[in-house]
This record gives sequence, C-alpha cells and structure tokens, in this order.
Amino acid sequence: MLKKETRKLYSYEIQRKGGEDVIYINYLGAPYVPSLSEYPEVMERTVDALIENPNVSRIVFVQQKNYNYDFNETSYLLELAQLYVYLVKQEKILSQEKLVTNYENFFSQRYNEVFSVLLLLKRDPLAAYSELKKVIINSKIFLDKIGPEYKADQLNYINLLEKIFRLFEETKLLKAAEQYLGEYQKGDREIYHKFFKPDVIPNFTFTRLVSDLPEDAEIIDQYKVSQEDYDESYVTILKRKDDPKLIYHIVPPENSLKEDYNILLNLARGVLIEHQPKAEEFTDTERTRQVFFNIAKDLLRDLAQNKKIALNYEDLNKLSTILVRHTIGFGLIEVLLQDKNLQDISLNSPIPMTQVFVRHQEYDECSTNILPSQEDADSWAAKFRMLSGRPLDEANPILDTQLEIGRIRARIAIIQQPLSPEGLSYSIRRHRESPWTLPLFIKYKMLNDFAAGLLSFLIDGSRTLLVAGTRSSGKTSLLGSLMLEIIPKFRIISIEDSLELPIDSLRKLNYDILRMKVRSALLKTTTEVSAEDGIRTSLRLGDSCLIIGEVRSVEAKALYEAMRVGALANVVAGTIHGASPYGVFDRVVNDLEVPATSFKATDIIVVCNPIKSPDGLHSWRRILQITEVRKHWKEDPLREKGFVDLMKYNVETDELEPTEDLKNGDSEIIKDIASNVKGWAGNWDAVYDNILLRAKIKKELVEVAEKANDLDILEAKFNTLSNHMFHKISDEVRQEVGLPLSEKVFPLWQKWLNEEVRKRKR
Repeated sequence: MLKKETRKLYSYEIQRKGGEDVIYINYLGAPYVPSLSEYPEVMERTVDALIENPNVSRIVFVQQKNYNYDFNETSYLLELAQLYVYLVKQEKILSQEKLVTNYENFFSQRYNEVFSVLLLLKRDPLAAYSELKKVIINSKIFLDKIGPEYKADQLNYINLLEKIFRLFEETKLLKAAEQYLGEYQKGDREIYHKFFKPDVIPNFTFTRLVSDLPEDAEIIDQYKVSQEDYDESYVTILKRKDDPKLIYHIVPPENSLKEDYNILLNLARGVLIEHQPKAEEFTDTERTRQVFFNIAKDLLRDLAQNKKIALNYEDLNKLSTILVRHTIGFGLIEVLLQDKNLQDISLNSPIPMTQVFVRHQEYDECSTNILPSQEDADSWAAKFRMLSGRPLDEANPILDTQLEIGRIRARIAIIQQPLSPEGLSYSIRRHRESPWTLPLFIKYKMLNDFAAGLLSFLIDGSRTLLVAGTRSSGKTSLLGSLMLEIIPKFRIISIEDSLELPIDSLRKLNYDILRMKVRSALLKTTTEVSAEDGIRTSLRLGDSCLIIGEVRSVEAKALYEAMRVGALANVVAGTIHGASPYGVFDRVVNDLEVPATSFKATDIIVVCNPIKSPDGLHSWRRILQITEVRKHWKEDPLREKGFVDLMKYNVETDELEPTEDLKNGDSEIIKDIASNVKGWAGNWDAVYDNILLRAKIKKELVEVAEKANDLDILEAKFNTLSNHMFHKISDEVRQEVGLPLSEKVFPLWQKWLNEEVRKRKR
C-alpha cells in the first residue's frame, strides 16, 4: 500500500519486499485502468521511473485493484531504461560530435531523427525499432545521392545508427517479439499484450494471483470448489509440454468481483484492520470469526448504502466471507484448504518470489498461480503464534500448530530464520474432513478387501500394532481408519504431539474417547507434558485402547511398557517412520533404545509406502506388507526369522496377496487371538472364515456405493453403522448356531445394507 505522502497521481515509491525492490506507481484518480500494453504514456512514465531506480524487480500500478508486473516483465523495461541511459548519457548520441563529423548542416535533421527514435524507445520500443530501421534505409539511399566530399560523414552517421540498431536487437523484448514482427504495423500496441500480462490483485489483499491461463498449456481437468454456494472457486489443472509438474490454477471469488465490490471491500478492510482480535480471542477461533462476520456484514451494508451500491443478501454474505478471510483469516490459504483434493500445501522461502506448491490427490505435485506477499506471510505467522500460544522467533525458529476453520482441519509447520535463512516457510497438511475408512482405502486401492478384513480381525483381537512408512505414505490416515474398527463401547485414549487423528469425528460418532496433547519432540521447553509422561499417565486412567499419533523419541520406552501391560486386554497402536519391519526394529531398538526383548511386545507391523510409475512422474499410496512379529527370537528378528509376512504386495498385479503362511494357518498371532474365543481355538477354518467374512462385507460396501452412486456409504458414519450391524448380527448367529458363520451372517447383513440403501434413495 502507498503511504499518504506519495498518493499524488503518478507518484511512486520503492518498497523492499521479501528480498526484492518493488516500485508502486499511484494511478488512483487516473481516467483509465493503467496498462503497459494499452497506453504509451504509461509505458513511458514507467521507464522514466526505472531510469531513476535500476534495482527494481517488480512493478505495481495502484488503483482500485493493483496491477502487478513480475520480474520477467519488469526486466523488459529495465533493459530499455538501461539502453536509454547508455545511449543518452554514456554514448551521448544526441551530441554534435556524435552526429556530424565535418558538416554541421546535417546536425539538425540527424538530431531530429535520433531524438524521435529515443522518444519512441520509452513509449513504444517496437515502433522505435521500426523507425530506426526506416532511418537507416533512408540514410543509405541519401548516401548514394550525395557528393563524394560528404560520403565519409554520412557513413559515420550510418555506422552510429547501425550500432544503435544492433543494441536494439539484443534486448530481451526485441528477441521475444521477433517471431511476431512480420505482421507488426507501426503503432499497433496489440503485440505488447503478448509480453505484458499483469497479475490483478484486489486492493484488499497483498497476495498475487496469476489470473490468465498459460497459453502453452493443455487443460487436463476443471472443477469447482466451495464451502458455501456463494463462495465458489474454479480450479483448472494444466500441463505444459516440458514441465514435469502440472499447474494448479485457481480463481477464487475475490478475483472475479465487480469494481464496486472491490471498492467496498477496500474501504471495509481499512476499518476492520484497525480492530484485530486480541491474543486471548484466538483461543475460540470459530466464535471470533462469527463475530467478525457479523461486524463485516453490518459494515458492508452501511458502506454500500453510503456509496449507493446495490448489494443483495447473497452478495453481502459473499463479501463478508471474503473480508473475514483477508482480515483475521489466512487469505488464499483458506481457499486452497477448501479443496478436498489437496493433501499438502507448501510455501517456500523467499515467499514473495516463489509460487505456492500443492500435492493433489489425483495429480500429485503441482505448482500454482499463487504468489503470497511478505505482508501476508508475516501476518499469518503472527496469527499462528497467537493460536498456538507458542513462540516463533530466532531463538525458537520452529512452530508446529493446528488450524481449524469450520469443518476444515490442517496441521501447520512453520520455520524461520536462522533455520530458514531466506525467511518464513510453511508446510500445511490438510486433514480429511471425515476420517478415512477401510472401504475408502479399498476404493482407492491402498489395500484390498482381504487386507481390510484381516486388519479388522486384528483390531477386534486387541493386538499391538505399528503402522510404518515414509513421510506422506498415509500412516496417520490408516491409523485413523483402524480406530473406526474399534467397537465404540470400548474407551480410547489418544496421545499426540500434533493433533492429526480424527478425534472430533469419532466423538460425533459416539466413541468414548479422551485426547491427550503432549509436547513435540522438536520443542526444547514448553508447559506441555512430554509424550513419555503422557503414555505413563494413560496407564493410570483406566482400561482403554491406546492410540499413539507417532512414535518419535524417548516415549518409545513408555509405549512398550504400555504394550506389555495391554497386550491381551485392548488395542495398542501407533505410527512410526520405517520402510520395512526390520527398519522399524532398527529404529525402535537402535535409535530409540528400547530393549530388543521389549520389541517382542509388537504383534503386527503394517508397512505403507508410495509406489512409483516407471517414468517416475506418478506415485500411489499402497500397503506393501502386513507382518507379524514372533516371539521366539533372542537378538535379531530378521536373522532368526522373527518376521513372518501375512500379506505381501505384488507389484505386477498391484495387489496385496496373502502369503502361504497365512493361508496354511501358520500365524501365531491369529492363533493366539483364536485361543481366547470359544469355538475358534484350534479351528483354523472358522477363524479364516471370519476374516473372509469381514473382507466380503468391506468389498460389498464399495461395490454397492459405486453402483448406487452414493459414496457417502464409504464414509465414517455409515462405516461405523455397518460395523455395529456386523457385530450385532454375528452375535445373533453365534447364539443360534454356536459360531458367526459367514454363510449365515453375510446374507442377513446384506439384507440390512440393501434396506439402508433403499431408504437413502427416498
């Protein structure tokens, strides 16, 4: 924004923004929308400013909207400004000694010819180039007509013109325009639209957004994103020929508003920005946002009446939502978080010079058309400090926190100097609004129905289980889906340093659940309890399933105490980084210093990792193995065959396949579960039948959901209801025939499912 003293029409100021000098030129009150391509006087005025400020790397015209020209576009004009300075001040081409050698009578005409070229250089460089070419041709024609005594003088003049012409040809703008010059007519400014396309930024925000779709890109997909009907954004996925990353191009509602509405928002923002909420108000963000939303509506309604701008109810809500987003909210980051297809959002330093990157569920890594400003980045950091109650400064350059806006949940990781030498950087992990379920994972092929049935069986069998994998492999999402397999009557205690598990969703489904928030392993000092103490405390809180968000540090010893205590009573499960069962063993025993004998408390290790296509451009999340940990080994479970795969991923079929050990009943963990169940002890066929029954039910859910075109059937609410009916029907069949046989349970459950689907269609 311009300071008051520089708001005179056409005045400018230089501001240092995120490592670059930006020139802001004031066009408030101008009779036209400023445009380098449309108006020669705008181009001339800009070149004059660049002559005085050669270190500028970005140009912004300030009006009701800001018109931003990026570094590449600015460099075209910077080079012309430098050429002008070189010709006039260094070469002094308008001086008499440069223009004539002996005959002063030629000076006036030559001065006018060169001066007209220099004048055009700032206003219309392609016209200047065309005019210079014409002057050279005429000068050569004149050379043939004059007497021999004038030829040397004329040749010197022609050499000067040709030197200037060569300098013209070497400029970036002329090289870029070369392919279009065949059809160019002097004075036609349409050609400049190919090189000067400003990002249009509403005046109530600082973040830049490239509004035009790239001309050299193919459209792959288009869809709408919205939380409310009046707050719709439009997403286009594009592919450039030589770019391995796709482009995620978004047009939010704030960038397609009428001019009157931009004026209203700019005025309203100026008022609201003076009344930012205090730190204590950020503890209840939902209430604070609602209060500001109501204030925004009243303010916009009053401003619209004063300015005689028509504003209907829907547009009032739309403008109020945008205003809240760009005052106490997080701007276009909130718009991105509305897209359910996005999994990760990255803002790399230096933020003002780097576009936002996203990880898309369907299209992997994408670059975006968003360039946040340093003002916005600093403002967001301040708000996250208030939200978390934690410091973010040079002494504490790391901040882990959460963001919740309505149904949207996200984990926020921020780093700054000195850890990030070029300033603030953000990594944002968007959590799914509803928890992942095993049927959903079947649909997206992370696992198959048999694996889902096996995992469901192991959870019901109260096993200790670790979900392992690399970063972004889906560990936490899978752990959340396994929590939904716990019968809701059992109490659950979750322990997390970063709140990522879908606890709120489980509460809404009537799960008996207690969440404990512990100190991050990255923090040196804080008032929060350590993860180790949190786990030990959980053992004193009564009989419960124990879920650990992630095993990172010294809390591993306490976790294995919990596993040994709870192995035959309730589920104990968590996530850990590791690419294989032995990798998990190595990390737990050698890195986290858990005794090798204690590691035997682990029953099952589930390894999930992304697999890649041969070209390296695509990846998909998959469970690669489900492995049981046997108890007979003494020192090394790999060498002493303590790891037995129950299921293994086949890359050729893209399927998890049961191993011969599982099919032949050679699983000590499953037999141990069966030994405590009447009718299953020593009856492998009955146990295997139950795993197949669970698999068949999960598969049927997916098939019916797709056939009915009702994917809500795969979501947590229906999944929990389905599990309840499975257990209820199984109990009824058990009482009738002694065992919950698949041939009797499945038809009854299927009948219930079909009735539920019919109800949903009504």
